[in-house]
Amino acid sequence: MGIGAVGGVNGQAHAQTVFPSEVSIDGLSRQEQLLPVGVGRSVVVNSARIVRDVLVSSPEFVDAVVRTDKKVYIFGNQPGQGTVVLFGEGGRQIATFKVRVEQDSTDLAQLISRLLPNSDIEVESLNSNIILSGVALNAQEAQMAVDIAERFAGSPENVVSAVTIAERDQVQLRVTVAEVNRTVLKQLGVNLSGAINTGNFGVGFNTEPGFNVNPSAVNQSSLVGGFLAGGSSVSAEVRALQRDGIARTLAEPTLVAVSGENASFLAGGEFPIPTGYEDGKVSLEFKPYGVGLDFTPVVLAEGRIRLRVKTEVSELSTDGAVSITNGIAVSALKVRRAESTVELPSGGTLVMAGLLQEDYKQEIDATPGLKNLPILGPLFKSRDFRNNQTELVVFVTPYVVRPVATADLSRPTDNLAPPSDASTVFLNQLNRIYNTKEVPLKGGYHGDIGYIYE
Repeated sequence: MGIGAVGGVNGQAHAQTVFPSEVSIDGLSRQEQLLPVGVGRSVVVNSARIVRDVLVSSPEFVDAVVRTDKKVYIFGNQPGQGTVVLFGEGGRQIATFKVRVEQDSTDLAQLISRLLPNSDIEVESLNSNIILSGVALNAQEAQMAVDIAERFAGSPENVVSAVTIAERDQVQLRVTVAEVNRTVLKQLGVNLSGAINTGNFGVGFNTEPGFNVNPSAVNQSSLVGGFLAGGSSVSAEVRALQRDGIARTLAEPTLVAVSGENASFLAGGEFPIPTGYEDGKVSLEFKPYGVGLDFTPVVLAEGRIRLRVKTEVSELSTDGAVSITNGIAVSALKVRRAESTVELPSGGTLVMAGLLQEDYKQEIDATPGLKNLPILGPLFKSRDFRNNQTELVVFVTPYVVRPVATADLSRPTDNLAPPSDASTVFLNQLNRIYNTKEVPLKGGYHGDIGYIYE
């Protein structure tokens, strides 16, 4: 038996499965033949012999109708497989078709070919799934092909992408986290405390401020005096403390990743956190801290770069630290974290995040009535003052980079060597640096040069 098929697909992005529109048979055969049919499509079977009956094994997937004694229509209902057997006169088997019903990806292949002419992407259907393969010009066109296929399939779960990138650019990202913190703490005043007892009656008082500056955090100066008479006592503490502080934080992590791939970086350490206590044993879990960077770059057309960036600068701090049972102290973390998606050209810089904050707090504690006494009034009041100013800026700068020769690079350890014992003892040198790499002299002047005297 001979079978002839008519049909096909043209285009740079093409479908692997070819769905014929017409099939011809010219003899008797018991051999099973594969016949692909698109969902919602039909195939006309022309037989050289008279067809008397048709057997369909899976009518939910495949259907067949005898239009004339030599023409049969086969329909694809939904993705799946079935068998169609044609019988002729006397019940003799004319042909057997193994019908595979698939999504017809011809329209999808033509659409991808038209929208992405610079990519060679192949489209194939398998049951209800769409499989993409081939080579895309860049990551943006590969993702666009996947997005189109997901719309066609109706669900992202039904799309499998095996598309490779023709030329994958590499992106170097430099993130700068700059912070300046200025703190002013002041406390000046008199704290009175005591008790007055008369017979069976007693009164106690204390004029300590409502919020105290942590004495351990600043240099404290105080003068304490007291008065004792009978069962009554009065003590006065003159407190004078002040601190002006400034802190500067600068972190510049740099990381390189291939376009479309994720990269992460952490320079710091891990500190333990108690998570449980049982039978005298403490369970610990370690948390990272330091300078961290996590980003995914995608190189777009015309040298633009889309970045999904997450950066963090953290350090151990006593502010907010807690102490739990058995003398276990847990440190706190001071964190600056930013996460965003930005788009900018290669070499361009963008302020991804910024913070300008000022915390101001002032309090005066005093004894009612006595604080207004002339001259003596300041002895009955206390003043606390806090001012904390913070300015934080996060810059991101991406570059499309290419590898270079090792000789063109320098390392922090270049030309660095330990000093001799004599240099350490007598000259207090901790290291010595040799001359840097020789730099060729620039070309001299051409022609006669010098001074002219007349």
